[in-house]
Amino acid sequence: MTQAPPTRPVPWLEPGQPFPPVGSAWGPTDPAPGLLAAGGVLDVPTLVAAYSQGIFPWYSSGQPILWWSTDPRMILEPCRFRLHRSLRKEIQSLLRQERLQIRVDHDFSSVIRRCAHTPRDGQQGTWILPSMIEAYIRLHRSGLAHSVETWIDGELVGGLYCVGLGGMVFGESMFSHRSNASKIALAALVALCRASGVSMIDCQQETRHLASMGAAPVPRSAFVQRLKRSLQQQAPSWRFDPVYWMQLFDGHHPDA
Repeated sequence: MTQAPPTRPVPWLEPGQPFPPVGSAWGPTDPAPGLLAAGGVLDVPTLVAAYSQGIFPWYSSGQPILWWSTDPRMILEPCRFRLHRSLRKEIQSLLRQERLQIRVDHDFSSVIRRCAHTPRDGQQGTWILPSMIEAYIRLHRSGLAHSVETWIDGELVGGLYCVGLGGMVFGESMFSHRSNASKIALAALVALCRASGVSMIDCQQETRHLASMGAAPVPRSAFVQRLKRSLQQQAPSWRFDPVYWMQLFDGHHPDA
């Protein structure tokens, strides 16, 4: 009987210690493909260093901080976003009735806390632990984490939060308290990115929901090369102008 190869140890990071190369992350035959390191801290410099190299934290209660660099990497190119016909009609109807407002960074704290109660596809519980919430609120106060919020009839009903470094956007999580509210927020982020010249939104891991809206996996090596270029580009203004909707509608052929 062929024995499975022994699992490589996961490097342990002390605070301030550099990350190992992303190519050393666990591979497809390891128990947790994409796992790169454990330990370290969730302060702003460490998070900036991580995202700048294509690394993100993701761990559950009772675990140490775990750092990941998945291969392939799921990305959404704003130019390939699929604005489905039903979602387009809903947005246009809400706009005509003056019921919809997109706000950016209006209530980041509420958005991330509501995302914490919205598990990812196929997962139980949440990975957005209190330590993560505190860390990303600090990142937000540093101007590097942002919320895109769907407000309908004056109520926050959906949204997402993300990290922005240079011309690169890293999507983190979404929530919805009304049908399609998170999709509206994602469409607004895409519209903002298209208006600002952002060419890639990192989605980290593949989900059917994101794939249905145009996201696709790319090899990690290609993602890292594009990431390096994007980090050198100008950051978006992180404000939403309603004219972005018309630019998105006019420049897109919606799916049925």
